[in-house]
Amino acid sequence: MRAGPRATRVLHVITGLDAGGAERQLALLLRHWRESGDPSPECEVASLTRTGTVGAAIADEGTAVHAIGMRGNRDPSALPRLARLIRAGRFDVVHTHLYRACVYGRIAARLAGAPRVIATEHSLGDGQIEGRPATRGVRALYRATERLGSMTVAVSPTVAARLRGWGVPPGRIVVIPNGIDAADFAFDSARRAATRLRFGIGRAEFVVGGVGRLVPTKRFDLLIDAFARMPGAPRLLIAGAGPQREALGRLAARLGVATRVVFAGATDDMPGVLAAMDVLAAPSVQETFGLGVLEALAAGLPVRYTTCPALDDLPRDLLPDHEAGAVRLPTDTGAWAAELARLAEAARALVPPPGAGGGGAAGRSPVPAVVGRYAIAEQADRLARLYRDALPPEMPPAMPTDMPADTRKGL
Repeated sequence: MRAGPRATRVLHVITGLDAGGAERQLALLLRHWRESGDPSPECEVASLTRTGTVGAAIADEGTAVHAIGMRGNRDPSALPRLARLIRAGRFDVVHTHLYRACVYGRIAARLAGAPRVIATEHSLGDGQIEGRPATRGVRALYRATERLGSMTVAVSPTVAARLRGWGVPPGRIVVIPNGIDAADFAFDSARRAATRLRFGIGRAEFVVGGVGRLVPTKRFDLLIDAFARMPGAPRLLIAGAGPQREALGRLAARLGVATRVVFAGATDDMPGVLAAMDVLAAPSVQETFGLGVLEALAAGLPVRYTTCPALDDLPRDLLPDHEAGAVRLPTDTGAWAAELARLAEAARALVPPPGAGGGGAAGRSPVPAVVGRYAIAEQADRLARLYRDALPPEMPPAMPTDMPADTRKGL
Protein backbone atom coordinates (compact mmCIF):
# COMPACT_ATOMS: atom_id res chain seq x y z
CA MET A 1 0.00 0.00 0.00
CA ARG A 2 1.40 3.38 -1.02
CA ALA A 3 1.59 5.91 1.82
CA GLY A 4 -0.25 9.20 1.49
CA PRO A 5 1.53 12.52 1.10
CA ARG A 6 3.71 13.63 4.00
CA ALA A 7 2.18 16.29 6.24
CA THR A 8 3.61 19.78 5.78
CA ARG A 9 6.05 20.44 8.61
CA VAL A 10 5.76 24.00 9.95
CA LEU A 11 7.83 25.82 12.55
CA HIS A 12 6.05 28.84 14.03
CA VAL A 13 8.51 31.46 15.28
CA ILE A 14 7.16 34.06 17.70
CA THR A 15 8.83 36.66 19.88
CA GLY A 16 7.37 35.35 23.15
CA LEU A 17 4.47 33.33 24.45
CA ASP A 18 2.97 35.28 27.32
CA ALA A 19 -0.72 36.22 27.12
CA GLY A 20 -1.44 38.44 24.12
CA GLY A 21 -3.56 38.58 21.00
CA ALA A 22 -1.02 37.12 18.54
CA GLU A 23 0.01 34.48 21.06
CA ARG A 24 -3.58 33.37 21.73
CA GLN A 25 -4.27 33.36 17.99
CA LEU A 26 -1.35 30.99 17.42
CA ALA A 27 -2.55 28.71 20.22
CA LEU A 28 -6.03 28.61 18.68
CA LEU A 29 -4.66 27.71 15.23
CA LEU A 30 -2.57 24.90 16.66
CA ARG A 31 -5.50 23.53 18.63
CA HIS A 32 -7.75 23.60 15.58
CA TRP A 33 -5.24 21.78 13.39
CA ARG A 34 -4.55 19.22 16.11
CA GLU A 35 -8.25 18.46 16.61
CA SER A 36 -9.30 18.66 12.96
CA GLY A 37 -10.03 15.45 11.10
CA ASP A 38 -8.72 16.96 7.86
CA PRO A 39 -5.09 16.69 6.76
CA SER A 40 -3.34 19.36 8.81
CA PRO A 41 0.16 20.82 9.09
CA GLU A 42 2.52 19.17 11.54
CA CYS A 43 3.57 22.08 13.74
CA GLU A 44 6.19 23.00 16.31
CA VAL A 45 6.78 26.39 17.93
CA ALA A 46 9.93 28.38 18.66
CA SER A 47 9.76 31.29 21.11
CA LEU A 48 12.67 33.70 20.78
CA THR A 49 12.51 34.67 24.44
CA ARG A 50 10.69 32.24 26.73
CA THR A 51 7.73 29.91 26.64
CA GLY A 52 5.45 31.91 28.97
CA THR A 53 1.96 30.91 30.04
CA VAL A 54 0.60 30.47 26.51
CA GLY A 55 3.63 28.41 25.54
CA ALA A 56 3.15 26.15 28.56
CA ALA A 57 -0.48 25.58 27.55
CA ILE A 58 0.54 24.79 23.95
CA ALA A 59 3.10 22.27 25.20
CA ASP A 60 0.58 20.69 27.56
CA GLU A 61 -1.72 20.13 24.58
CA GLY A 62 0.97 18.17 22.76
CA THR A 63 2.82 20.62 20.50
CA ALA A 64 6.59 20.88 20.88
CA VAL A 65 7.70 24.33 22.09
CA HIS A 66 11.34 25.42 21.88
CA ALA A 67 12.74 28.40 23.83
CA ILE A 68 15.59 30.03 21.88
CA GLY A 69 16.71 32.07 24.89
CA MET A 70 17.21 35.46 23.28
CA ARG A 71 18.62 37.84 25.89
CA GLY A 72 17.59 41.14 24.29
CA ASN A 73 16.49 42.85 21.10
CA ARG A 74 20.03 42.75 19.69
CA ASP A 75 21.20 39.23 20.47
CA PRO A 76 22.80 37.81 17.30
CA SER A 77 23.56 34.51 19.06
CA ALA A 78 19.87 33.68 18.68
CA LEU A 79 20.29 33.41 14.90
CA PRO A 80 22.51 30.30 14.74
CA ARG A 81 20.47 28.59 17.46
CA LEU A 82 17.25 29.18 15.53
CA ALA A 83 18.84 28.22 12.22
CA ARG A 84 20.06 24.92 13.71
CA LEU A 85 16.55 24.16 14.96
CA ILE A 86 15.06 24.84 11.52
CA ARG A 87 17.68 22.73 9.78
CA ALA A 88 17.43 19.81 12.22
CA GLY A 89 13.62 19.79 12.03
CA ARG A 90 13.59 19.66 8.23
CA PHE A 91 10.68 22.08 8.21
CA ASP A 92 8.90 22.79 4.95
CA VAL A 93 7.65 26.17 6.17
CA VAL A 94 8.84 28.71 8.72
CA HIS A 95 5.93 30.93 9.80
CA THR A 96 6.93 34.01 11.79
CA HIS A 97 4.74 36.16 14.06
CA LEU A 98 5.47 39.66 15.49
CA TYR A 99 8.19 42.11 14.49
CA ARG A 100 11.30 40.72 16.19
CA ALA A 101 10.43 37.14 15.27
CA CYS A 102 9.85 38.21 11.66
CA VAL A 103 13.28 39.85 11.50
CA TYR A 104 15.27 37.05 13.16
CA GLY A 105 13.06 34.24 11.85
CA ARG A 106 13.35 35.21 8.19
CA ILE A 107 17.13 35.52 8.41
CA ALA A 108 17.48 32.20 10.26
CA ALA A 109 15.16 30.47 7.79
CA ARG A 110 17.31 31.78 4.92
CA LEU A 111 20.48 30.54 6.63
CA ALA A 112 18.89 27.12 7.18
CA GLY A 113 17.61 26.84 3.61
CA ALA A 114 13.90 26.58 4.52
CA PRO A 115 11.85 26.22 1.29
CA ARG A 116 9.05 28.61 2.32
CA VAL A 117 8.96 31.51 4.76
CA ILE A 118 5.59 33.01 5.68
CA ALA A 119 5.10 35.96 8.04
CA THR A 120 1.88 37.14 9.64
CA GLU A 121 1.75 40.87 10.29
CA HIS A 122 -0.30 41.20 13.48
CA SER A 123 0.73 44.62 14.76
CA LEU A 124 1.55 47.18 12.07
CA GLY A 125 -0.19 50.37 13.13
CA ASP A 126 -0.29 53.84 11.66
CA GLY A 127 3.22 55.15 12.29
CA GLN A 128 4.13 52.39 14.73
CA ILE A 129 4.62 48.66 15.02
CA GLU A 130 3.93 46.70 18.21
CA GLY A 131 3.55 49.98 20.06
CA ARG A 132 7.01 51.26 19.11
CA PRO A 133 7.56 54.20 16.71
CA ALA A 134 8.10 53.15 13.11
CA THR A 135 11.43 54.97 12.76
CA ARG A 136 13.45 55.03 9.58
CA GLY A 137 15.62 52.23 10.98
CA VAL A 138 12.62 50.06 11.83
CA ARG A 139 11.17 50.48 8.36
CA ALA A 140 14.52 49.80 6.68
CA LEU A 141 15.08 46.60 8.65
CA TYR A 142 11.51 45.46 8.01
CA ARG A 143 11.86 45.93 4.24
CA ALA A 144 15.30 44.32 4.15
CA THR A 145 14.17 41.15 5.90
CA GLU A 146 10.71 41.02 4.26
CA ARG A 147 12.45 40.28 0.96
CA LEU A 148 13.82 37.07 2.47
CA GLY A 149 10.32 35.62 2.87
CA SER A 150 7.85 34.05 0.48
CA MET A 151 4.69 35.92 1.50
CA THR A 152 3.39 38.28 4.19
CA VAL A 153 -0.06 37.66 5.64
CA ALA A 154 -2.00 40.77 6.66
CA VAL A 155 -4.72 40.18 9.27
CA SER A 156 -6.97 42.83 7.68
CA PRO A 157 -7.22 45.02 4.56
CA THR A 158 -6.16 47.92 6.81
CA VAL A 159 -2.85 46.17 7.53
CA ALA A 160 -2.42 45.23 3.86
CA ALA A 161 -2.69 48.92 2.95
CA ARG A 162 -0.08 49.82 5.56
CA LEU A 163 2.29 47.15 4.22
CA ARG A 164 1.94 48.60 0.72
CA GLY A 165 2.65 52.02 2.19
CA TRP A 166 5.88 50.63 3.67
CA GLY A 167 6.95 49.47 0.22
CA VAL A 168 6.01 45.78 0.34
CA PRO A 169 4.95 44.76 -3.20
CA PRO A 170 1.21 44.00 -3.42
CA GLY A 171 1.95 40.61 -4.97
CA ARG A 172 3.73 39.52 -1.78
CA ILE A 173 0.74 40.34 0.48
CA VAL A 174 -2.29 38.15 1.17
CA VAL A 175 -5.12 38.99 3.58
CA ILE A 176 -6.05 36.17 5.96
CA PRO A 177 -7.94 37.50 8.98
CA ASN A 178 -7.57 36.32 12.53
CA GLY A 179 -9.87 33.45 13.43
CA ILE A 180 -12.25 32.92 16.32
CA ASP A 181 -13.96 29.89 17.84
CA ALA A 182 -17.27 31.41 18.93
CA ALA A 183 -18.11 28.38 21.06
CA ASP A 184 -15.18 29.21 23.36
CA PHE A 185 -16.91 32.46 24.37
CA ALA A 186 -20.50 31.23 24.81
CA PHE A 187 -21.93 32.81 27.95
CA ASP A 188 -21.75 30.69 31.10
CA SER A 189 -23.45 32.04 34.25
CA ALA A 190 -21.32 29.87 36.54
CA ARG A 191 -18.15 31.21 34.95
CA ARG A 192 -19.50 34.76 35.35
CA ALA A 193 -20.13 34.22 39.05
CA ALA A 194 -16.73 32.61 39.62
CA THR A 195 -14.83 35.36 37.79
CA ARG A 196 -16.68 38.11 39.64
CA LEU A 197 -15.97 36.39 42.95
CA ARG A 198 -12.27 36.18 42.08
CA PHE A 199 -12.09 39.92 41.44
CA GLY A 200 -14.32 40.95 44.34
CA ILE A 201 -17.19 42.15 42.12
CA GLY A 202 -20.77 41.78 43.35
CA ARG A 203 -23.27 39.66 41.47
CA ALA A 204 -25.60 42.59 40.70
CA GLU A 205 -22.98 45.28 39.95
CA PHE A 206 -22.88 46.73 36.43
CA VAL A 207 -19.43 46.10 34.97
CA VAL A 208 -17.83 48.09 32.17
CA GLY A 209 -14.99 46.08 30.64
CA GLY A 210 -11.82 46.90 28.76
CA VAL A 211 -9.40 44.43 27.19
CA GLY A 212 -5.96 44.96 25.70
CA ARG A 213 -2.37 45.92 26.23
CA LEU A 214 -1.99 48.97 28.47
CA VAL A 215 -0.43 51.33 25.95
CA PRO A 216 -1.40 54.89 24.95
CA THR A 217 -3.15 54.00 21.69
CA LYS A 218 -5.68 51.78 23.50
CA ARG A 219 -6.99 54.95 25.22
CA PHE A 220 -7.70 53.36 28.59
CA ASP A 221 -7.15 56.86 29.99
CA LEU A 222 -10.26 58.03 28.10
CA LEU A 223 -12.18 54.99 29.35
CA ILE A 224 -11.28 55.67 32.99
CA ASP A 225 -12.21 59.34 32.59
CA ALA A 226 -15.58 58.42 31.01
CA PHE A 227 -16.19 55.79 33.68
CA ALA A 228 -15.57 58.36 36.42
CA ARG A 229 -18.41 60.50 35.02
CA MET A 230 -20.98 57.69 35.17
CA PRO A 231 -23.68 58.05 37.84
CA GLY A 232 -24.28 55.34 40.43
CA ALA A 233 -21.53 52.96 41.43
CA PRO A 234 -20.60 50.77 38.47
CA ARG A 235 -17.33 48.82 38.29
CA LEU A 236 -14.59 48.91 35.65
CA LEU A 237 -12.70 45.70 34.86
CA ILE A 238 -9.56 46.11 32.74
CA ALA A 239 -7.83 42.95 31.53
CA GLY A 240 -4.33 43.47 30.20
CA ALA A 241 -0.79 44.40 31.12
CA GLY A 242 1.60 47.01 29.79
CA PRO A 243 3.75 50.06 30.48
CA GLN A 244 0.82 52.36 31.34
CA ARG A 245 -0.36 50.28 34.30
CA GLU A 246 0.96 52.60 37.01
CA ALA A 247 -0.10 55.78 35.21
CA LEU A 248 -3.64 54.45 34.76
CA GLY A 249 -3.80 53.51 38.44
CA ARG A 250 -2.79 57.04 39.39
CA LEU A 251 -5.43 58.47 37.04
CA ALA A 252 -8.13 56.34 38.65
CA ALA A 253 -7.02 57.54 42.08
CA ARG A 254 -6.97 61.17 40.99
CA LEU A 255 -10.52 60.87 39.63
CA GLY A 256 -11.73 59.21 42.84
CA VAL A 257 -12.64 55.83 41.33
CA ALA A 258 -9.63 53.69 42.28
CA THR A 259 -11.72 51.46 44.56
CA ARG A 260 -14.12 50.73 41.70
CA VAL A 261 -11.50 49.90 39.07
CA VAL A 262 -10.12 46.35 38.88
CA PHE A 263 -6.85 45.86 36.99
CA ALA A 264 -6.93 42.15 36.24
CA GLY A 265 -3.57 42.02 34.46
CA ALA A 266 -2.85 39.68 31.56
CA THR A 267 -5.20 36.72 31.63
CA ASP A 268 -5.45 33.31 30.00
CA ASP A 269 -9.18 33.19 30.77
CA MET A 270 -10.64 35.67 28.32
CA PRO A 271 -14.02 33.83 28.19
CA GLY A 272 -14.34 34.20 31.96
CA VAL A 273 -13.38 37.88 31.90
CA LEU A 274 -15.91 38.61 29.17
CA ALA A 275 -18.59 36.65 31.04
CA ALA A 276 -18.05 38.93 34.05
CA MET A 277 -18.69 42.09 31.99
CA ASP A 278 -21.92 43.81 30.98
CA VAL A 279 -20.44 45.87 28.14
CA LEU A 280 -17.07 45.91 26.39
CA ALA A 281 -15.67 49.40 25.89
CA ALA A 282 -12.88 49.60 23.29
CA PRO A 283 -11.89 53.24 22.64
CA SER A 284 -8.60 52.23 20.94
CA VAL A 285 -7.48 54.46 18.09
CA GLN A 286 -4.93 51.98 16.69
CA GLU A 287 -5.94 48.44 15.76
CA THR A 288 -4.84 45.92 13.16
CA PHE A 289 -7.89 43.66 13.51
CA GLY A 290 -9.86 44.13 16.74
CA LEU A 291 -9.98 40.58 18.04
CA GLY A 292 -11.28 41.65 21.45
CA VAL A 293 -14.35 43.22 19.84
CA LEU A 294 -15.12 40.00 17.93
CA GLU A 295 -14.64 37.89 21.06
CA ALA A 296 -17.01 40.14 23.02
CA LEU A 297 -19.64 39.84 20.27
CA ALA A 298 -19.20 36.06 20.41
CA ALA A 299 -19.88 36.31 24.14
CA GLY A 300 -23.15 38.15 23.42
CA LEU A 301 -21.93 41.42 24.92
CA PRO A 302 -22.88 44.88 23.69
CA VAL A 303 -19.73 46.52 22.36
CA ARG A 304 -18.82 50.16 22.01
CA TYR A 305 -15.65 50.83 20.04
CA THR A 306 -13.71 53.44 18.11
CA THR A 307 -11.51 51.41 15.74
CA CYS A 308 -11.99 47.79 14.65
CA PRO A 309 -10.81 46.79 11.15
CA ALA A 310 -12.61 43.43 11.50
CA LEU A 311 -15.85 45.45 11.32
CA ASP A 312 -14.78 48.69 9.65
CA ASP A 313 -13.23 46.96 6.62
CA LEU A 314 -16.43 45.06 5.81
CA PRO A 315 -18.55 46.10 2.81
CA ARG A 316 -21.25 48.57 3.78
CA ASP A 317 -24.06 46.15 2.97
CA LEU A 318 -22.88 43.87 5.79
CA LEU A 319 -22.88 46.52 8.51
CA PRO A 320 -26.50 46.08 9.71
CA ASP A 321 -25.65 42.57 10.86
CA HIS A 322 -23.59 43.84 13.80
CA GLU A 323 -24.76 47.40 14.37
CA ALA A 324 -27.12 46.42 17.21
CA GLY A 325 -24.27 44.76 19.09
CA ALA A 326 -21.28 46.93 18.16
CA VAL A 327 -21.66 50.70 17.91
CA ARG A 328 -18.83 53.01 16.90
CA LEU A 329 -18.13 56.06 19.07
CA PRO A 330 -15.81 59.02 18.47
CA THR A 331 -12.75 59.77 20.57
CA ASP A 332 -14.75 62.00 22.91
CA THR A 333 -14.95 61.45 26.66
CA GLY A 334 -18.40 62.97 26.96
CA ALA A 335 -19.85 60.71 24.25
CA TRP A 336 -18.37 57.65 25.94
CA ALA A 337 -19.63 58.66 29.39
CA ALA A 338 -23.15 59.31 28.10
CA GLU A 339 -23.36 56.03 26.19
CA LEU A 340 -22.01 53.92 29.04
CA ALA A 341 -24.41 55.60 31.46
CA ARG A 342 -27.29 54.87 29.09
CA LEU A 343 -26.35 51.20 28.90
CA ALA A 344 -26.02 50.96 32.68
CA GLU A 345 -29.46 52.52 33.18
CA ALA A 346 -31.02 50.15 30.64
CA ALA A 347 -29.38 47.19 32.39
CA ARG A 348 -30.62 48.30 35.82
CA ALA A 349 -34.16 48.31 34.49
CA LEU A 350 -33.78 44.60 33.73
CA VAL A 351 -32.50 43.57 37.16
CA PRO A 352 -35.19 41.66 39.15
CA PRO A 353 -36.23 43.09 42.52
CA PRO A 354 -34.54 41.78 45.71
CA GLY A 355 -35.62 38.26 46.57
CA ALA A 356 -36.77 37.50 43.04
CA GLY A 357 -33.60 35.59 42.09
CA GLY A 358 -31.28 36.46 39.25
CA GLY A 359 -27.79 37.84 39.44
CA GLY A 360 -27.33 41.19 37.82
CA ALA A 361 -27.57 42.50 34.29
CA ALA A 362 -26.24 39.40 32.59
CA GLY A 363 -28.63 39.33 29.63
CA ARG A 364 -26.84 38.27 26.47
CA SER A 365 -27.69 39.04 22.86
CA PRO A 366 -27.59 36.47 20.04
CA VAL A 367 -24.16 36.18 18.45
CA PRO A 368 -24.23 38.30 15.26
CA ALA A 369 -23.52 36.54 11.97
CA VAL A 370 -20.45 38.70 11.39
CA VAL A 371 -18.59 36.59 13.96
CA GLY A 372 -19.07 33.58 11.69
CA ARG A 373 -17.18 35.33 8.90
CA TYR A 374 -14.04 34.87 10.99
CA ALA A 375 -14.50 31.23 11.98
CA ILE A 376 -11.14 29.68 12.85
CA ALA A 377 -11.79 26.67 10.59
CA GLU A 378 -11.85 28.82 7.46
CA GLN A 379 -8.80 30.90 8.36
CA ALA A 380 -6.80 27.80 9.35
CA ASP A 381 -7.67 26.14 6.04
CA ARG A 382 -6.54 29.19 4.10
CA LEU A 383 -3.21 29.20 5.93
CA ALA A 384 -2.72 25.47 5.32
CA ARG A 385 -3.26 26.04 1.58
CA LEU A 386 -0.80 28.93 1.64
CA TYR A 387 1.82 26.68 3.23
CA ARG A 388 1.49 24.30 0.29
CA ASP A 389 1.19 26.87 -2.48
CA ALA A 390 3.44 29.81 -1.56
CA LEU A 391 6.44 30.09 -3.87
CA PRO A 392 9.92 30.02 -2.40
CA PRO A 393 11.42 33.51 -2.02
CA GLU A 394 13.61 34.96 -4.74
CA MET A 395 16.72 35.10 -2.62
CA PRO A 396 19.66 37.43 -3.17
CA PRO A 397 22.86 35.53 -4.03
CA ALA A 398 24.15 35.91 -0.48
CA MET A 399 22.99 37.22 2.84
CA PRO A 400 24.12 40.80 3.49
CA THR A 401 27.03 40.91 5.91
CA ASP A 402 27.04 44.66 6.51
CA MET A 403 23.65 46.30 6.90
CA PRO A 404 23.35 50.10 6.76
CA ALA A 405 23.38 51.89 10.10
CA ASP A 406 19.70 52.84 9.79
CA THR A 407 18.84 49.18 9.31
CA ARG A 408 20.79 48.04 12.37
CA LYS A 409 18.98 50.64 14.47
CA GLY A 410 15.69 48.96 13.64
CA LEU A 411 16.22 46.41 16.40
